[in-house]
Amino acid sequence: MEVHLVDGTYELFRHYFALPGGTDVNGQEIAAARGVLNSVLSLLEQGTTHIGVATDHVVESFRNKLYPNYKTSEGVPPDLLSQFPILEKALQSMGVLVWPMVEFEADDALASAALKAAQDARVDRVIICTPDKDLSQCLIGTRIVQLDRRRDTIRDEQGVIDKFGVKAESIPDYLALVGDSADGYPGLPGWGAKAAASVLSIYPHLEDIPKDPQSWAASIRGARKLATTLFDSWKDAILFRELATLRSDVPVFDTVDALRWCGPGQSFEGFCKQMKAEATFRRARSVPVTT
Repeated sequence: MEVHLVDGTYELFRHYFALPGGTDVNGQEIAAARGVLNSVLSLLEQGTTHIGVATDHVVESFRNKLYPNYKTSEGVPPDLLSQFPILEKALQSMGVLVWPMVEFEADDALASAALKAAQDARVDRVIICTPDKDLSQCLIGTRIVQLDRRRDTIRDEQGVIDKFGVKAESIPDYLALVGDSADGYPGLPGWGAKAAASVLSIYPHLEDIPKDPQSWAASIRGARKLATTLFDSWKDAILFRELATLRSDVPVFDTVDALRWCGPGQSFEGFCKQMKAEATFRRARSVPVTT
């Protein structure tokens, strides 16, 4: 079997900025939520049997306590934030397992679910549906992969090396050095993508990097300056790596059987009527359910 894990937060943002607005019968903006619902339904129509969706029910997480400048909901349009609970309830009503994150982030849930699903011998492949580079740290061979549904491209573990120049296990270290503007931490001065890749491709983790730049590999340019910046900012580097490291202990499911889609629930028709999405209900009802 294949397990599909969907980044509901990414999908909701993507549909919000891609679709024209639209309201439900009560005048509530729901175009993005309706778009994501149809997008997840299209996976089921294509034969997906086991699926889970993670969302950032609350944008803030435990990482905000570690680093005050970490991303928050500030600046996010209110009519986008208001659609998170609507999407979560609609997906649950459609029979899809949803993880609405509060203490953790959606990425943590996806990472935890991917690793747990991959431990099941019945699972042939775990497909994480998001282009988010953070999730690249979870990829294992061709068993856990990322799918960018918008571009219809798949990235496996070798693909991480091809794109970033480092192994999947080094992605948190890589992000600690180069930073992640989307998550709100800057990385270290002077450490661009090329410098980080050249160092981490030889020394996979921060602790592996020699303190004496004279002992660095000859192929690494600017070793003295990079070493000075790194070890003068060591505490920041370790903190940024902690921010970039996804958790694998989020409670997601007991067995992958919980991810099996068994068809829409009894309340789904009512949800679709409220969302002015009767066609979505008809589509969902016509999808064959595997046993």
